[in-house]
Parts: sequence; structure tokens; C-alpha cells
Amino acid sequence: MNPLELLAALTGAVSVWLSVRQNIWSWPLAIVNVLLYTIVFYEAKLYADMGLQVIYAAISIYGWYEWLYGGENRTALKVSRTPRRVAGLLVVIAAAGTALLGTLLHRSTDASLPWLDSALTSTSLVAQWMMTRKLLENWAVWIAVDVVYVGMFVYKSLYVTAVLYAVFLILAARGWFEWRRSLEQNARMATA
Repeated sequence: MNPLELLAALTGAVSVWLSVRQNIWSWPLAIVNVLLYTIVFYEAKLYADMGLQVIYAAISIYGWYEWLYGGENRTALKVSRTPRRVAGLLVVIAAAGTALLGTLLHRSTDASLPWLDSALTSTSLVAQWMMTRKLLENWAVWIAVDVVYVGMFVYKSLYVTAVLYAVFLILAARGWFEWRRSLEQNARMATA
């Protein structure tokens, strides 16, 4: 067992658990997590996922700011629904990212599973951006992505990470219910 992978998995699980709870400290812990996973994925030749970690670090800084000041009048951001137009645009972005990254990795590297890795990477970026904006549906996207990630990591013999993504799957389901409850509470408060 790779101790670095284990540490990365632990920081990731705690970070997602904090996100489910809408705790702002999920973001700085996420930065530590992604820096550790950059190394783990480099060693496993999962280059798209390695690059994804660097982008996650930047998105985590953005998410940290948005959760603190992205709401009305620079207040804390509240959970909301994804507008249809935005959802459609996000699907196009994920598909284009998959095509571009998959082509690059397939033709230019010794990447393992370049197309699957690229699809998961592109879709994960979309889900992470949705989380920075506290869009409820980010959890549905994470559920779908995590199911596939578990299989990929088992195939790549990254068993600790596969277990982590199974935990992420459970946390994503919990996140959906917790954030939906928060959305409903905010709606009741707005009409009261």
C-alpha cells in the first residue's frame, strides 16, 4: 500500500465530508488533497487525472472565495438549482473536453485508458465548478462519475483510491439529500 495514496485518500474523504456539510474548510483541505494526488496519478500514468488535480487546486481557491462572498451582496453563497441553459452548456463543455483531451492523450502519451480518463476528467471539472457555485445537481454528476472511477481505479490496482471513490459515492448521495434540504429551507425562509 502506497502511504502517499493513503494520505491523499484520507484528506480527500474529509474534504468531501466537509463539503457535504457546507463547511468552508473543505476548500483548503481540498488543496492539500489534490497536491498529494498529483503525485499519485503521475506515478500511475493517469496523466489526465494528474492534470486535473492541478486545475482542482485553482478551482478550490475560487470555490473558497465563492462560498464566502459569492452570494447576494457579497454574502455567503446559498445552494441553488442549475438553470437548464447552464446545464446544457456544461454538457457541451464536458463532451468537448473529453474529445480534446482524449485525442491529445491517445496520440501523444503512453496514457493508460486515455478516453475514459479524459471523460472522467472533463466531467469532474464540470462537477467541481458546479460545486463552487453550490449548484445542487453537482452531487448527481459526482454520483455518476464516482461509479465509473471506482471501476477504473480497481482496474489500475489503485485499491485505496477505489475505496476512497466508493466513499465519495456515498458522500455524494448524502450531499444530494443535505443540499436539497438546505435549498428547501432557504426557499421557506425567503417566503416567510
